[in-house]
Parts: sequence; C-alpha cells; structure tokens
Amino acid sequence: MEISAKPVGLPILITLAAFVVVVAGVRAAEAIVVPFLLSVFIAIISAPALHWLENRKVPRWLAMLIVLSFIIAAFTMLSILIGSSVRGFSEDLPYYQQRLSDLLAQSGAWISRYSDDVTTDVLISYLNPGAAMQLVADMLNGLGSMFGNVFLILLTVVFILFEASSVPRKLRAGMPNADKSLGIFVAIANNVNRYLAIKTATSLVTGITVAVSLAFIGVDYPMLWGIIAFLFNYIPSIGSFIAAVPAILFVIVQLGAGAAIVTSAVYVAINVLIGSMIEPKVMGRHVGLSTLVVFLSLVFWGWVFGPVGMFLSVPLTMTAKLALESSPKTRWLAVLLGNDVELQK
Repeated sequence: MEISAKPVGLPILITLAAFVVVVAGVRAAEAIVVPFLLSVFIAIISAPALHWLENRKVPRWLAMLIVLSFIIAAFTMLSILIGSSVRGFSEDLPYYQQRLSDLLAQSGAWISRYSDDVTTDVLISYLNPGAAMQLVADMLNGLGSMFGNVFLILLTVVFILFEASSVPRKLRAGMPNADKSLGIFVAIANNVNRYLAIKTATSLVTGITVAVSLAFIGVDYPMLWGIIAFLFNYIPSIGSFIAAVPAILFVIVQLGAGAAIVTSAVYVAINVLIGSMIEPKVMGRHVGLSTLVVFLSLVFWGWVFGPVGMFLSVPLTMTAKLALESSPKTRWLAVLLGNDVELQK
C-alpha cells in the first residue's frame, strides 16, 4: 500500500511563492501598471455620472464628451495651479535659502552662548539650508510629475468607459456562473466609488480650508499648500501630517516661530475636525478594514507603486478584500483584513 508523503505546508509555500513572484512582476512593470490603475479608478468615479446622463436620454457619445470634458478640466486646473506655484516657489528659492541661513546663524549665535561645542558653522553643517529648501522644491516638482501621463490615462479612461456597458454581456456569454462574478464586480465598483467620492469631498474641503487659513495668516503660496493638503489627504493615517510638515517649515522661514505655532494649530484643528470627526461619520463602516491593515496597506502599496500606491492603498486593499470574500477557501483572509464591526454583524 502506497502512502502519500505530500508535505502539509507545501500548498501554502507555493501560494506564498506565487504571491512574491506576482508582486515582483507588478513592481517591475510599475511604469505601465500605475497609469492603468489611475485610469481604472478615474473610470469608476466617472461611471455613475455617465450612466446618469444616459438614463436621461443623452446620447452616449455626448455623455462621454461631457464627462471627459470635466475630467480634462480638473486635470488642467490642477496642472496650472501646481505649475504656476512651483515656478514661483523655484524663482524665490534663493531668497528662502538665505532666510533659513540667517535663522540658523541667529540660532547658532544664541546656542554658542551656553555651549562652546555648538557654533553657527556646526549648526549649518547639520541643517543644510540649501538642501532643506531644495527638498521642499523637489517634493513640489514631484507633484507635477504625477500628471505627466495625462494623455495616456485619459485615453485609457475613454476605452474603459466605452467597454463598461458590454462587460455584463461578455461575462454572461463566457462564464458559467456570470451573475456571481458580476455581483462581485458591482460590489467592488460601488465600494470603491463611495470611498473615493467621500474622500474627494473631504480632501477638497481640507484643501480649501488650509488655503484660506494660510492666506489669512499671511503665508506665501497659500494655494500651493492647499493643493498639497488636498492631494495628501488621500493618503490614510499619515497623509495630513506629511502635508503639514513642509508648510510649517516654510512658515518658520518666512514669518517666524510665532506664525508657525499658529499654522500648526490650524492644521491640527482641520485634521481633527475633518479627518477624525466628519470623515469617519460620513464614511461609516463601508471601508471595512482594520486600522492596522490600513496602515500596512499604505506601506505595502507605497513600496510597490510609489506615491500613487499610497494614494490608492485603501481602494486597492478594499478590492483585494472583496475578491477574497468571493471564495470559501480565501474568506478567512478577508476576515483577517476586516474590522471587528463586521464580526459583530
């Protein structure tokens, strides 16, 4: 009698190896995958508006043209605002570098009264003013590079929206259990669409509030800091803090420590009010991810896809969770990704 000696952990080992290979391949193809992911999520956001127009007897080509015009207008407005602010900031960069050098010189002179080991030269060597301000400029230029593949992204969005209506027919024609697969796709689209719609609204309010508040304080380029707050608010947990750091450092250079304290208080108040009170109340329980999973997904997708992965970390993890729920063999993984609220249902 033959006894099977198949190792118990072999399937798990093969699954993990396949996962590593897939992740490595996706990371290597980042230049292709990232624009496609952006196109998919833009199409998901745009699809309800397209369907709304079509249900009101607007011809499909005209509805597509209207939706695409709004997308192009949004991209163009952001590109113009970021581009003009970055150009102005780059032109004034030598002035702010000199201001930072003067502040460090004053701080070094004050510290040297109490310590002979710390001089102005030592302080400047540790806190290079040129590198510090250049870091801010590089970050701002990096924001502009996110819009570098606009034409490819918009073209892909158009094709996805044109094909969206035929997907249910193709699934029913080509799959034996099409209704179940279609239900999974609809659930993923609805959850991602709701999350991105709410996140966009709260990010817009955050950006406008930051821009108006900093303009009232007298900070240069308030529109730029508002755009940074708007974009980085899409990054869960730490995005708002990342957006606040360069603005506060800039305020220290431009207006001094007093204005920086006021600016810090403004950022804290906005993040507590919108990020910790309004957004969770509006978002409700539809995200369905634990806090730890949200943070780990931020790290993982940021490592795989860079800054775009950090922006899309929650939608990508929500999609993976819903896909795992569709199969009895992988449902336990979806439970691990979920929160305690779902277990209490």
